[in-house]
Amino acid sequence: MSKQRARQIQNVVWLSLLLVGFILGGIAITADLLGLDFTPGFGMIQMFQLLLALTSITLAIFIYLRQRRPKGAPRSLQADIGVRLAATGLVFAYISGLADLIGIGTHVAANEFARPYAGPLQWGGIALGVVSIVVGIFLYHTSRGRRTASSLDFLPHPKDEEDK
Repeated sequence: MSKQRARQIQNVVWLSLLLVGFILGGIAITADLLGLDFTPGFGMIQMFQLLLALTSITLAIFIYLRQRRPKGAPRSLQADIGVRLAATGLVFAYISGLADLIGIGTHVAANEFARPYAGPLQWGGIALGVVSIVVGIFLYHTSRGRRTASSLDFLPHPKDEEDK
């Protein structure tokens, strides 16, 4: 497969993921207005849809940023930390969003609530997950990128001091 064909496929994939993410997120947030809410309030189907949208958008951004990097350039430690931080943010958002459903939330008692309930703690956890994702994307984007050397080359290296 030619490099241009591979780049075209990557473009289609990240644009499709971005579009799917925005559509899923838009439907999840506006389900009440569209008449698609099956339960009153923000239900678990909407929550799962919102989390899938967040995942799709995150993947699209990382595919786009990876595509902009030069081929064959080594990935820096900062970029690795960024990817792992974003992945951790996604896991945290999923755990927070589905906390009642998996039994670790604060609204799981059947006598108090008829169904799982997305409360302020869950929304706060999702917000912290999104912040972690954004910081991870920022770290990945500001890492080595198109440079062949690290942006931290001004720091002394132990190997350089041995040569003196």
